[in-house]
Amino acid sequence: MALATILWVDDEIESLQSQKLFLQEKGYEVYTLTNGFEAIDFVKENEVDVVLLDETMPGISGLETLQKMKEVSKQLPVVMITKNETEDLMDDAIGSQITDYLIKPVNPNQVLLALKKIIDNKRLVSEKTTNAYQQQFRNLFIALNSNPESREWMDIYKKLVFWELEMEKSNSPEMQDVFQAQKHEANTEFFKFISRNYTSWIQKPNASSPILSHQLFKEKVVPFLETDIPTFFIVIDNLRFDQWKAIEPIFSENFRIIEEDTFYSILPTATQYCRNAIFAGMMPVDIEKHFPKEWKNDDEEGGKNLFEETFLKAQLKKLRKENIRFNYTKVVNHHDGQQLVSNIHNLLQNDLTVIIYNFVDMLSHARTEIEILKELAADEVSYRSITRSWFEHSPLHQALKKIADKKINIVLATDHGSVRVKNPSKVIGDKQTTTNLRYKHGRNLNYDPKDVLVFRDPKEAGLPTPNVNSSFIFAKEEGFLCYPNNYNHYVNYYRNTFQHGGVSLEEMIIPVIKMTTKV
Repeated sequence: MALATILWVDDEIESLQSQKLFLQEKGYEVYTLTNGFEAIDFVKENEVDVVLLDETMPGISGLETLQKMKEVSKQLPVVMITKNETEDLMDDAIGSQITDYLIKPVNPNQVLLALKKIIDNKRLVSEKTTNAYQQQFRNLFIALNSNPESREWMDIYKKLVFWELEMEKSNSPEMQDVFQAQKHEANTEFFKFISRNYTSWIQKPNASSPILSHQLFKEKVVPFLETDIPTFFIVIDNLRFDQWKAIEPIFSENFRIIEEDTFYSILPTATQYCRNAIFAGMMPVDIEKHFPKEWKNDDEEGGKNLFEETFLKAQLKKLRKENIRFNYTKVVNHHDGQQLVSNIHNLLQNDLTVIIYNFVDMLSHARTEIEILKELAADEVSYRSITRSWFEHSPLHQALKKIADKKINIVLATDHGSVRVKNPSKVIGDKQTTTNLRYKHGRNLNYDPKDVLVFRDPKEAGLPTPNVNSSFIFAKEEGFLCYPNNYNHYVNYYRNTFQHGGVSLEEMIIPVIKMTTKV
């Protein structure tokens, strides 16, 4: 079986017979034609892996042939062979999406190298990725088993995300399995780490404690307010660190990333707790105390995130920043997004602009309910892909591009991440027990202690006590909590969906990125 099928198009093809024989001896199947018209017909009717295309031919030029071929198959790799390396010609060729070019006279090894680079590139990248991960596997293993602190856990998770993205280049199912096993081990150890340390971070924070949700604004946004440059604080709901890495290249086109950091979401890793904490600068138990009318527990009627602007005003006052000009904008649908695009220049008049963008969280929930989205976002790879596609075409991206020529600062963050759940765990509770899949609170909860992190006194975790004797439980790793009623139905319905509220690297270690424009 041939390594690949090559079509070589050159009006002087007879003089290239020795090169054709050389490629055939190397295992390639080589077809030759002398003009562009026949070449276009050939690629319409035959499968071709690479075209070697002479630029100067009578009848129809190489560039015209190239354009017609791309109309037939946009992804077809074409190597332009030319006597002429003028700037205009190369601009036209590159603009027409050539894969590579060679300057005449070409020798057989030049052609062979160009073919290997195109045909073997995916295989070579896959092998290199696999070999590199094999070398790093031991380093990650050592890091996981050396009792890492909060900052070290952030570094471990960043490395895991790096290798998860690199593994997309690998076609080795075995190495994919090895990586997934190591990621699972990391989440197992992370759960133990959170179980040991979370209460002390809330009750007695010290120098080794991480930045948590309620400290984010003070630590990461306020320092920008010391300048005279407009600052945009953008919170994309439910954005994991790997999803940030998926959209990072799009941001990098217009903005200079000056700090890529992470912080820890509080528990539960759910919007009503985390995002209210970000804007109030307080843990939920303190928000309830200072804003009893505004705070609502899970089992209470009404929206749970309706007073973020009120909380932000109070935090600015507490931080002695009450005199700054600020705007708070929440985008929950396409109309809101279009209004943001229309109004973005006016927002430059503010010292601080807060933009809440809800799309990723809606995608996560819709994926659970809508069958077609389960197909489109079947796993982490496709979930990242959809996130990238959304952001590239989103009103948020359009709005930011409109002000990329102005001097601004951006802090991009999220409130929590999500994890793809796989392992069900039974929970029994009374009618007051909440329905969340990754955490629950209620009285007389019955559960397997191995599957959850428990706070019998919610105040230890900085949480309100919705009812007398209420306790909170949080699912670990890839677990999800189900009631015995219709147990098998709900297990099958929710398995492999993206959920949040519990304890995992993906939910708790989340991005906070500082950027500025390139002007």
